[in-house]
Amino acid sequence: MRSTAENIDIIYEDNHLLVVNKRAGDLVQGDQTGDLPLVEIAKQYIAHKYNKPGKVFLGVVHRLDRPTSGVVVFARTSKALSRLNAMFQNRETQKTYWAVVDREPEHEKATLTHFMVRNPKQNKSYAHIKEVPQSKKAVLSYKVIARLERYTALEVELHTGRHHQIRSQLAAIGSVIKGDLKYGAKRSNADGSIHLHAHRLELLHPVKKEPMSFVAIPNTQDPIWAALIGSGTDRA
Repeated sequence: MRSTAENIDIIYEDNHLLVVNKRAGDLVQGDQTGDLPLVEIAKQYIAHKYNKPGKVFLGVVHRLDRPTSGVVVFARTSKALSRLNAMFQNRETQKTYWAVVDREPEHEKATLTHFMVRNPKQNKSYAHIKEVPQSKKAVLSYKVIARLERYTALEVELHTGRHHQIRSQLAAIGSVIKGDLKYGAKRSNADGSIHLHAHRLELLHPVKKEPMSFVAIPNTQDPIWAALIGSGTDRA
């Protein structure tokens, strides 16, 4: 089920921030499809809750791929937007993801370094072991957090922010994310999602300067996510 102003999953809100648990299938910002994006749904939510008759300001700070779920932060003021933009650009945030993959990686935990080349026509990125022309360095760390019946769950920490970075890097080591046809999954998920979830985002509040940690729980109606949460992991 995609988000609407009535069912949007709010994690946190104050005068400067609105933090949402994005559902798989939601667009964060509008594109050529013309589908109503999450930022507009969130504006409707604010307008209704606070009875705002005019235009609602809500700034897009970062994005998640459409088939991915999890934490998305919006800025409710221009001051917060400019400061959050700087934080994300300067890598002053910490992003932790959950990924369910079809094959367990060779190592229980590791840091992966690749050189990414984006192909805009394919909307896909290719991970190379060595530096190649027009490539950008991509680094992530992962560790196994659960072994499910047919899949393995990883916790992934991003150290750089490249297009489709987690999807491409995990596929490059033979651990394709469940449902991710673009990067080699054998079958799609029925709802078009992939099993990649932005679980936690840590940052300094842009105005109060206090450390903030936002956690999003994945869709527990999905049996794979439900199995992960029920597997004894203490990170949910």
